[in-house]
Amino acid sequence: MFLKSLQTARLQITSNLDELSIVLSWFDQFYDRSIPQATWFQCQLALAEGFTNAARHAHKSLPPTTPIEIQAVRFVDAIELQIWDRGTEFDLQQALAQLPPQVPANAEGGRGLLLMQRLSDGLYYSHIDDRNCLKLIKRFTPIERSSGL
Repeated sequence: MFLKSLQTARLQITSNLDELSIVLSWFDQFYDRSIPQATWFQCQLALAEGFTNAARHAHKSLPPTTPIEIQAVRFVDAIELQIWDRGTEFDLQQALAQLPPQVPANAEGGRGLLLMQRLSDGLYYSHIDDRNCLKLIKRFTPIERSSGL
């Protein structure tokens, strides 16, 4: 079954970690009162993790001007995020399987993928042409608002 999107937008940004605030400000255009606040915060956190992972890990040996492309799609009951990078291809399922179920609090890394997996209802990775796409889907039950009459 094909679901019609309510809103779609794309952002291209450099691999500079300082641009995370721009990414999150851009994403704010997707907020709608029908999205539960907890779901919205989870999507923001997953987007921040996905962007920083692409900048910090996928693009670590590439120039900081290397673009990261982000696409967000809002449906009535879901948000889909796609984060495209140009780093070396990797096996998401293998990476997740190799992570311990609990990452020590003092660990320098390793929490991002696990966190995105736990925050999402679907986490997928594909390599297309010379780019990688991390796709995250978060479903929710829309909040119905009264008309105030």
